[in-house]
Amino acid sequence: MTNLPDDFTILALETSCDETAAAVVRGGRTVLSNVVASQMDMHSRYGGVVPEVASRQHMLSLAPVVREALAALPGGWADVDAVAATYGPGLSGALLTGLNAAKAMAWQRGLPFVGVNHLEAHIYASWLDVGAGGWGLGIGIPESQPPTPPNPQPPAPEFPLVALVVSGGHTLLALLRGHGDYEILGQTRDDAVGEAFDKVARILGLGYPGGPAIQKAAEGAQGSPTLPRAWLRGSLDFSFSGLKTAVLHKVQERQEQNSRLTKPGPKGKGGHPTPNPQPPIPNPQPPLDPHWVAQMAHAFQESVVDVLTAKAADAARQHGATEIILAGGVAANTRLRAELARRADVPVRFPPIALCTDNAAMVAAAAFHRFEAGAQSGWDLDVTPNLKLGAA
Repeated sequence: MTNLPDDFTILALETSCDETAAAVVRGGRTVLSNVVASQMDMHSRYGGVVPEVASRQHMLSLAPVVREALAALPGGWADVDAVAATYGPGLSGALLTGLNAAKAMAWQRGLPFVGVNHLEAHIYASWLDVGAGGWGLGIGIPESQPPTPPNPQPPAPEFPLVALVVSGGHTLLALLRGHGDYEILGQTRDDAVGEAFDKVARILGLGYPGGPAIQKAAEGAQGSPTLPRAWLRGSLDFSFSGLKTAVLHKVQERQEQNSRLTKPGPKGKGGHPTPNPQPPIPNPQPPLDPHWVAQMAHAFQESVVDVLTAKAADAARQHGATEIILAGGVAANTRLRAELARRADVPVRFPPIALCTDNAAMVAAAAFHRFEAGAQSGWDLDVTPNLKLGAA
């Protein structure tokens, strides 16, 4: 274990999916730059990420993104002490572009290099301090504790911690006993929660990405129905496939009702039904009522939030956690943040929205603690698309 100086500066890259990102972070906490080139508009027409398109776009975006990130350093490369990059989990082609670029830059300049687990990086977003730009970490205080004045620079989290990682590809609860010391307490048995948001948004005709679309549609919904919760009693695991199917069945029932109301049977002369009518020409289903869609979006979001927050709060109580860390793209959901802070017996820490989605600053924060632990990757490090949290 080596105590790195407070000015130890890392350039990190993140290309696990459809964001090309580079960041410069000092001392594992201070964000000097965090540049993200999003491909969301490019993939939205397909309703999801196209891996080949993502890989090609990473190759086009990497150089300008790195140049912009390094512009925050007066000495440029001369002020960089180490390089890091995500090596998994993620899309193999996308991971390869960032990992190989980072290794090449580190090798050419004689800098140490380390590969970072993408899931671990999401957790370490809660160690970052973005300074006076208004991005400071959020800390939700349980209702049982008196409110404290806002702290623009919260102290680093203290172990043991429970992390709830919720993203498009992953949903899990982990106990953190120290840096790099993880125990998986529960995880999804089928769909990740972000994946469920995307699929349900598509079913409801709300577009992609699903998380923000459902949150917006659910705002102000009145008289929403109740959808099922998969509690999986006696376990901290999750399941969202049945909930997704329940929404699909509700939509199909609604469309059948609308079809009966809008498509009267064929009439003959005098208004009598025509015997043996010709099969009607198929028509598209009538559009769903926006008010009803808002109710379903609200019901879906409440079902997801109910299960996630209950299990995270239970995990913290069972393991004596000092805080709960909310991490991953779905951590940007304001309803999830508020309900988890309300239910938990300990403070809930979550990054600003800009650091919930994929970014390179969180990769640099995780890399700092790997370097302190004496870890350094070899030039033969390869991508691991299905990498698990806690894997070497």
